[in-house]
Amino acid sequence: MTDTTVKAKPSAAQAAGKDALRVYDTELASRMFLGTAQYPSPQVLEHAVKAAAVDVVTVSLRREGAREKGGQHFWDMIRCLGVRVLPNTAGCRTVREAVATAEMARELFDTDWIKLEVIANDDTLQPDLFGLVEAAGILARDGFKVFPYTTEDLGAAERLLTAGCELLMPWGAPIGTGRGLANPYALRTMRNYFPGVPLVVDAGMGAPSHAAQAMELGFDAVLLNTAVAKAGDPVAMAEAFAAAVRAGRTAFAAGMMEMRDMAAPSTPVAGTPFFDLK
Repeated sequence: MTDTTVKAKPSAAQAAGKDALRVYDTELASRMFLGTAQYPSPQVLEHAVKAAAVDVVTVSLRREGAREKGGQHFWDMIRCLGVRVLPNTAGCRTVREAVATAEMARELFDTDWIKLEVIANDDTLQPDLFGLVEAAGILARDGFKVFPYTTEDLGAAERLLTAGCELLMPWGAPIGTGRGLANPYALRTMRNYFPGVPLVVDAGMGAPSHAAQAMELGFDAVLLNTAVAKAGDPVAMAEAFAAAVRAGRTAFAAGMMEMRDMAAPSTPVAGTPFFDLK
């Protein structure tokens, strides 16, 4: 007997679910990176990480290292979470300081991954693009896999890639502001300009809708911290952001309709009933 069953093709959502993020030859199931600062307690942080089901958490070596014994307890907890640690050079304002912090992080965590921050301005925490490129080159030559926190500047982006970076992390808005995507036009331009480069929107997220918007633009992942850590319920907020990231990625994979200037009827006029009441 002939089997006439029609096998359905995978939906866009199913395709997006199988679409792992690949960075530096490592596949990640989650497209959300989560920071570990400012949580009410280590237990809340642990539950938030699990609720978000992230594969990568970022850790500031300078902040936790300053806590001495408390810092050691923090390290032990992070290791027990079973996620990949992405140390960062938060708070560094010079190339020398950032490179030294990265070297300490590699020794402590036994990883060559580093989120590179070189800060130029205390009010906006805007990256120092000149120092960032210089530090990225030094670290890449020393075998680091650099995740540079940058702006949407295309010239700086090209120099970072030339320096050895294989992905870019442009800000959505200044760190901790919760403003979302302050310049969607520039981010969209960056996405189109570097179609084959993994791009992660980093900083400024305030609501899950901001994360969904970044993913709908075609970005590969988002990194956030304050929006979860400072929420009334960080665990629930972590879960909400994770759902938004998945929804945004699925929408991008499905192919969203283009915006129009004029209305277009969802029901065609041709063939609709017409009644003459005269």
